[in-house]
Amino acid sequence: MQLKSWLVFGASLFSMATLTLSAPAQQLASGATIASSALPDAPEPQTTTPTQSSSQSQPAADPSAQTTSTQPAIKHKPPPQPKRILGVMPNYRAVSAGEIPPPPTSREAFMVATRNSFDYSAFVFVGATSLLAEGTNAHSQLGKGVPGYWAYYWRGYLDKTDGNYWVDWVFPTAFHQDERYYAKGEGGIMNRSIYAATRILITPNYHGKNSFNASELLGRGVSQAISLSYYPSKTQTAGGYTEKYAYALGRDALTNVFREIWPDINEHLHHRHD
Repeated sequence: MQLKSWLVFGASLFSMATLTLSAPAQQLASGATIASSALPDAPEPQTTTPTQSSSQSQPAADPSAQTTSTQPAIKHKPPPQPKRILGVMPNYRAVSAGEIPPPPTSREAFMVATRNSFDYSAFVFVGATSLLAEGTNAHSQLGKGVPGYWAYYWRGYLDKTDGNYWVDWVFPTAFHQDERYYAKGEGGIMNRSIYAATRILITPNYHGKNSFNASELLGRGVSQAISLSYYPSKTQTAGGYTEKYAYALGRDALTNVFREIWPDINEHLHHRHD
């Protein structure tokens, strides 16, 4: 009886131990199932190579932008010197900015002086200045009205023609100087105007070197000295000669300034019209 009780007691302990041991195993199994259901799915394998991915993520460069960035900035070219200013005034002595022509021959210098003297504009210019001189009674001894106007006219035309040949042909050929006006074409208006005005004092020689402009100064001096022979006696004085000589040089200086800035004015007017 006592042995039977012990057997029953041992069987009870064994069954309790079995239940105790099986419970944690079931909990672990259920925990593993829950954990596996909570984890995200594994990522799909990538079929795109790293190089392709990076090229897709970066925008393609604009070839036009690269071309623009590599091209140097284009410098504005000064407008060329026209053959005529305002369609009337001859401009044969002017050379466009940046151009370096060969030295003029004696024949070329002679042709420039001839064109400037016998161009139709020369008669118009002398007519206007003679009318002004007659109106202001610049030389009272020459009179007024039509006879006075004619007296001013032929003297003014002779002044202009005589001066052209001395300044543009005789002395430049003798001194080997180039009396053409070489336009500067760039810089401020004041700087260019000073450059243009001082060309009556400075001019290149046949070797392209700047030299004292003896052709201009002596040419105007000789032509004004000759003019004393056909102007009234009141002009045949040192003061009268100095006044006429200074006027001739000042006129040439202002003409050079006008030559320098006229292409820019003309270009501006054309652009505004367009």
